[in-house]
Amino acid sequence: MRMLISFAALFLSVALLQLSTGGVGPLDALSGLELAFSTSEIGLLGSAHFVGFFIGCWWAPRLMGSVGHSRAFAAFTATGAIGLLAHMLVLDPYAWAVMRIMSGLCVAGCYTVIEAWLQSTVTNDSRGRTMGVYRVVDMSGSLCAQLLIGILTPASYVSYNLLAILCCAALIPLTLTTAKQPETPSAPRLRPMLAVQMSPLAAAAVIVAALSSASFRMIGPVYGQEVGLSAPQIGWFLATFVLGGALAQYPVGWLADRFDRRWVLIWLSVAAILSSMVTIGAPGFGQNGVMLAALLFGMTTFPIYSVAAAHAHDFAADTERVELSAALMFFFALGAIAAPVVASVLISRFGPHSMFTMIAAGHVILVMFGLARMIVRPGPGNRTRYVYSPRTSFLIGRLMGRQRVRRNGDD
Repeated sequence: MRMLISFAALFLSVALLQLSTGGVGPLDALSGLELAFSTSEIGLLGSAHFVGFFIGCWWAPRLMGSVGHSRAFAAFTATGAIGLLAHMLVLDPYAWAVMRIMSGLCVAGCYTVIEAWLQSTVTNDSRGRTMGVYRVVDMSGSLCAQLLIGILTPASYVSYNLLAILCCAALIPLTLTTAKQPETPSAPRLRPMLAVQMSPLAAAAVIVAALSSASFRMIGPVYGQEVGLSAPQIGWFLATFVLGGALAQYPVGWLADRFDRRWVLIWLSVAAILSSMVTIGAPGFGQNGVMLAALLFGMTTFPIYSVAAAHAHDFAADTERVELSAALMFFFALGAIAAPVVASVLISRFGPHSMFTMIAAGHVILVMFGLARMIVRPGPGNRTRYVYSPRTSFLIGRLMGRQRVRRNGDD
């Protein structure tokens, strides 16, 4: 308990950071519509966020090595706040894309600092409890951030100022903590092909997971407005997706620990195809139908990344886990950069339902590839324990590595 209390400052910074950076995506989408940005330009903003996210994941460990944890956190937070405050100064989608790169850089950099701090302090006895609280705080902050859309006026100085205030407030708990600043961890090497070497199916699955998640979270507000949802309803629509993903983690983890994870991935993708079809037809059943469809969509698509990561780690040695986690994050970032732009172009040309047609098509390909991989290679004999994998920084693999305990594949 004392250990968790000592992490209170870090967890409070996580919550404030999520409220700020998690709220800017849907706010930008609705603000872009208010300012007559095209759908493809709004998609560009979502992609720009993940460009900044990838840069932040790569650069943050190196910056920490130069200036230390607290100064690096302050630099990344300031970058995010500047990006937020500058929105209403220049009403241009391409300028906003640069600002979204800054916000993506902020969230990746700050999470890297926080996770490095946690990693240097937790013990084997406290790791499980600490990570459990960390996941709850992160997921709760993400869920609440979507609901901010109900109270933030699109294309308003005040709205972006409030998000900037939350971003700056994330500085206070971490910079005022009396905990000793830990030693800087070494930056993991980025070896993208390691994920392909360990499991081509896992590499493909994280790309499809990004296709689903990034499209929904960045272009979901456009879809919501197209099908007649108000701003508060769009907030609930996005939050319901996050809630569905959170609710699915335990049952999917139970299945993934007891059955061949390739079959779990395949059946999740089949369920994702069905949930995409349900979402396409949901507007005909009113607001409640749309919300239930979002819940189902989150339950079927959100856990795919964690199942894919667990499957890849089944083939990895302990010394490869940190670099493997970074490689999987690399492929997720590639998919997340491409997905919003593609989804927005499809919506502008073929209507709002085309986004879910695209997502369903991605899962069809994943099902076919999964079945093909099962013919090529048998499953591993010994497997690691399923662990929910946050997609926060390249250092998350180091923080979670010791939770991936080897266990018999058939228990």
